[in-house]
Amino acid sequence: MTQKLVILPVQADRDNTAFENAHATTVATAEANGFSIVDPDDGEATAIIVVRMLDSTIIDETLAANPGVSWVQLPFAGVESFLPVARKYPDVTFTSAKGTFAPPVAEHALTLTLALLRHLPERIRATSWGASYGTTLNGAKVVIVGAGGIGEELVRLFSTWDTEITVVRRRADPLPGADRTITSDQLDDVLPQADVVVLAAAATPDTARMFGAEQFELMNDQAVFVNIARGTLVDTDALVEALAKRKIRSAGLDVTDPEPLPDGHPLWDEPNCIITPHTADTPPMVIQLLDERIVRNLDRLAQGTTPDKFEGLVDMQVGY
Repeated sequence: MTQKLVILPVQADRDNTAFENAHATTVATAEANGFSIVDPDDGEATAIIVVRMLDSTIIDETLAANPGVSWVQLPFAGVESFLPVARKYPDVTFTSAKGTFAPPVAEHALTLTLALLRHLPERIRATSWGASYGTTLNGAKVVIVGAGGIGEELVRLFSTWDTEITVVRRRADPLPGADRTITSDQLDDVLPQADVVVLAAAATPDTARMFGAEQFELMNDQAVFVNIARGTLVDTDALVEALAKRKIRSAGLDVTDPEPLPDGHPLWDEPNCIITPHTADTPPMVIQLLDERIVRNLDRLAQGTTPDKFEGLVDMQVGY
């Protein structure tokens, strides 16, 4: 029997060429594999593929209308907003884009790190020559929190320099390329020696506000702090205070809590902070990467592979 697929949204934004092309490529791949593309209310769909972010209630409604669905492909690496719906359907396998967006996100983290080490926030605002100073990444002690695809790519990039890399993760399994791997309960032990701290962990109940006043107090006052994970990993008020009181040298943030960061928030006026509006993985950077993930999973489906063997499996217990 021909498998029926629902592709959400049914019609991609016509004003967004990148999304429209990804949608067309996904449809072409599905049809080439003999799948039938159907509407969300068909009732007999066996899989749902989401090609861009949408309200999770749409997925909920589509699953309710199609009780035979066994697989849902989600469009982004962070899936915390989808978990309440996903947990309603324990027999459905959910896959995400985790790992696929690692290159551009890690590149952004490196960009922020180098900018902070070379005092670019100050120099961009400068109107006179000023003093000559800055710090090299060579010889730096780098702490990377998170060992997923982004963490792995960060290790590769930072290893280009003569750095000492410590990876912090849930389990103690060594991450290849890192000088050492420690568990999350040991994070506070390594913060005093860190020159660079990069957050790249998933947003889960366990990681919520994992960086607060205590962690910033432990850090070296010349350390730089970069967050390209989720804003909820950081106590924003504690970060504001740490910067204002120079408990850390500077911060580079691609994500914030709240997000978007409101106009007039103290972080906008902090001279030692760079804020980018969640642009580490913009659509033009990641659409092709997402499409490649979808195509590989569609090929597996066509070959009869069960969804629990697909790329990007979401672990409902840990939340990513």
